[in-house]
Amino acid sequence: MLSSQSREIIAATLPAVKEHARDITEVFYPLMFSRYPQVKAYFNQAHQEKGTQRQALANAVVAYASNLDRLELLGDAVSLIVHKHASLNILPEHYPIVGECLLAAIKEVFGDVATDEVLNAWGEAYQQLADILIGAEESVYQANEQKPGGWRGEREFRLVRKERESEVITSFYFEPSDGQPVAEFLPGQYTSLVLEIDGETTRRNYSLSDSPNTPYYRISVKREAGGRVSNYLHDTLNPGDRVRLTPPCGDFVLNDSDRPLVLLSGGVGVTPTISMLRPALEKGREVHFIHGALNSACHAFKGLVDKLKAEYDNLHVSYCYSEPLPHDQEVAAGFFDQQRLASLLPLEKSPDVYFLGPKPFMQSCYQSLNALNVPKEQIRYEFFGPLEELA
Repeated sequence: MLSSQSREIIAATLPAVKEHARDITEVFYPLMFSRYPQVKAYFNQAHQEKGTQRQALANAVVAYASNLDRLELLGDAVSLIVHKHASLNILPEHYPIVGECLLAAIKEVFGDVATDEVLNAWGEAYQQLADILIGAEESVYQANEQKPGGWRGEREFRLVRKERESEVITSFYFEPSDGQPVAEFLPGQYTSLVLEIDGETTRRNYSLSDSPNTPYYRISVKREAGGRVSNYLHDTLNPGDRVRLTPPCGDFVLNDSDRPLVLLSGGVGVTPTISMLRPALEKGREVHFIHGALNSACHAFKGLVDKLKAEYDNLHVSYCYSEPLPHDQEVAAGFFDQQRLASLLPLEKSPDVYFLGPKPFMQSCYQSLNALNVPKEQIRYEFFGPLEELA
């Protein structure tokens, strides 16, 4: 429990920390990677270069310190962090490293203003948060380990098949090297792929892109220009090669509801919605599958979705291409703006809407859904990387 003196100090210093939170994280990450290079493998360096990870940490620190007496308001954000940490196999021994470097960064940014009294108060607050996260993450680890076919930490898998889904997206099918079953997962969850590339350990989270109840895990990866991991997967990883996976995690999962379901995706954001599609159809839900791609050459899983449309009367499908090819005349051109979504969504039935894609796509969807008065509690989304602002 945080002492009353520490609460007062944090309340007094919070405005300054809020103003300089990004400055603190700009110091924090290089300092931590310098002092403890072994933790660098847990961080996506592309997100580091873009600054999204630093901004996400800055926002998290401010949000936590602003709600010390109302931590229940951070429920969704804490759950997101817990699942991300569990997918990366973050352990209790990692937290003192972060705490040490975070306080050192505060000291460097504020200088003599950051007295021992101030640093002790923020250290106490950090430890309170660390204890909350460690406890929640341990619950996830135990639940994953106790599932049939489950495990804790990393498990070796073998790539058994690669399948090209479009010019830019390829699917990878992994089976456990020990021949034992895989653990069940919820539609929409992801796994962390642990790879050795050029002698360095690298971790990346990827959505599980197939329905549950398969003897394998499938991920579907877009080749990113200059993407170290995506290009390695596309060009170097071949059937028979072995990798390590962590148990499925994530709370961006298909809910148990009878309301109509809208699965709205852009580009490779289709991967979790494809996982959700068949289970929702089999339950009998009215499903509106709405997907935007650059053009037919980049459109993944079209054959699968069209096949399901022929099988299920409760499936409604809409596609849109932002840069259609000359032969793409049968698909609508443009974007899923507010007007187009208004014509496609069953708004009169108050649907659940799940959406995922590139940030501009997500910002547009979020603004349109709010303008169309879709209840906020029925709007679900997730970022592939650190949590960012959509408003």
